[in-house]
Amino acid sequence: MPKFLIQASYTSEGTKGLLEEGASGRRAAVEQVVTGLGGQVEAMYFAFGQDDVVLIVDFPDPVSMAAVSLTVKASGALHTRATPLLTVDEIDEATRRQVAFRAPGGPQDE
Repeated sequence: MPKFLIQASYTSEGTKGLLEEGASGRRAAVEQVVTGLGGQVEAMYFAFGQDDVVLIVDFPDPVSMAAVSLTVKASGALHTRATPLLTVDEIDEATRRQVAFRAPGGPQDE
């Protein structure tokens, strides 16, 4: 199942909601959204600095992650970034694939 790192920062409205609900209320809301699309929350941490929340989630497919991302962003309560995470085996597989690529300005094949 594809795994994603989600980094989020609350807007002022989102922070007000967090203050009302508490962290456990937000965790329950996240669990409901993720499991509702067939996913699983592996980890959820609150932080301070640029990011207020950091999660690792599994979704059955990237479209499910995109659906959540669009819905959350449309709420205006959070600014989010989702990064696909790849396993060591997936990167090993990627290194074995042949890719035809020419860097910009590089020599042309003749």
